[in-house]
Amino acid sequence: MTDFLMTVNGDQVAAATTFGVINPATGEIFSQAPECSREQLDLAMESARRAQPNWAAEPAARRSALVACAAALKEEAPALAVTLSAEQGKPLKAAEYEIVEAARWLQASSELELKTTVVRDDQHSYAEVVHRPLGVVAAITPWNFPVLLVGWKVGPALLAGNTVVLKPSPYTPLTTLLIGSLLAKHLPPGVLNVVSGGDELGSWMTSHPDVAKISFTGSVATGKKVAANAVADLKRFTLELGGNDAAIILDDADPATVAKDMFWGAFINNGQICAGIKRIFVPRPLHDEFVAAFAARAGKVRVGPGDSEGVQVGPVQNKMQFDKVTELVADALANGATAVAGGLPSEGPGYFFPPTVLTGVKEGMRIVDEEQFGPAVPVMPYDDVEEVIDRANATKFGLSGSVWSPNIERAQEVAARLDCGTAFVNDHLALGPDLPFGGIKWSGYGVENGPWGLEEFMNIQVRYTARPKPAKIAAPPEEDK
Repeated sequence: MTDFLMTVNGDQVAAATTFGVINPATGEIFSQAPECSREQLDLAMESARRAQPNWAAEPAARRSALVACAAALKEEAPALAVTLSAEQGKPLKAAEYEIVEAARWLQASSELELKTTVVRDDQHSYAEVVHRPLGVVAAITPWNFPVLLVGWKVGPALLAGNTVVLKPSPYTPLTTLLIGSLLAKHLPPGVLNVVSGGDELGSWMTSHPDVAKISFTGSVATGKKVAANAVADLKRFTLELGGNDAAIILDDADPATVAKDMFWGAFINNGQICAGIKRIFVPRPLHDEFVAAFAARAGKVRVGPGDSEGVQVGPVQNKMQFDKVTELVADALANGATAVAGGLPSEGPGYFFPPTVLTGVKEGMRIVDEEQFGPAVPVMPYDDVEEVIDRANATKFGLSGSVWSPNIERAQEVAARLDCGTAFVNDHLALGPDLPFGGIKWSGYGVENGPWGLEEFMNIQVRYTARPKPAKIAAPPEEDK
């Protein structure tokens, strides 16, 4: 592994101290990342603040720079994937795909329209609504998709004319640090700064006086702290937090077909995805057939280190999350659940937990009520559509949900009643740079992606111009009487 440096004002910067980064496939530290000091963060913020006015003044240059960044990221994807796989745990092919997707998001951002809307144009006045950049954006990315979320946040923030100080999760900082160095070649100094560190650095960033906007993806608990810091200074913020997505199978679906179609909606990235399927509801007559087909697929998944040939799923990314998944599954089994696939952590080094399918579960069990964020999915029978809609909505989360049926119109009617930011029909995790993504309730605040996400990085300004009033014609003088 190479030395990993931060990017501050276009320069590659070391730190006085470092922290260890663990390979989740071994459970051992394999590299070191710089621990950003308060003084270095101040320098990064200052450089972003100073660079912002010139960056905002050149919209064509911003688009060209984003296109160049996207091309550079795509070109380096195979090399970057090695580091991403080592620190995050996902298979090499999945790591490379994530990087290519981040490049696609940057490219898509470069193509978004910065709209001006004329709202009045008459003899009295002219008024238009324009969007202006906010200033310095603090972007904080998570450990499950550390590179993809760089594309989600940095692309629209930069297109809007903001500058960015980016902090990756301390669990997965390395690939993002490399990307900072790579993209610095295509951006003016100070436009994109990348720093690394732990929770204290995150708190410094979200309360920093130079920050106008915070874009955060992570846990609900941390999101609440981010919001509190933002509100204290009236900063703008977008929060993309957790989910407990329900997938509802209707009674006219084919169990085997649906089990195949929805499987990776639950287990992609080893279940470590906020908008993945977390609870499955099946009509009682179809329950056993569906479970058999779904569990059979889970049992065939090849689990192992990300750099091993043919591996489909890597380890859980960190010990804290591994322990949580282990605890939730054990709690379910202790309270009467049955593991029809998986159920126990793998022996040996690393944080491996096989895809687990649980039956005999119900509301009130932690595996149902909490977000597991890992490879364990509860399957529950239901008897009535009205009942299952109520059960699906009975959560503090509201990120996504899905309904599965060959009767599209009927499925759409059920999906429309789900309390969530995205309601899928016969799919799950169909995300794209043109689709807004965000949640309600505890799943977040604001949206990302598309023109809706772009607007989150801008202020509205009304530009009003009064038109000259027509000269009045003087009344003729009264005739002498």
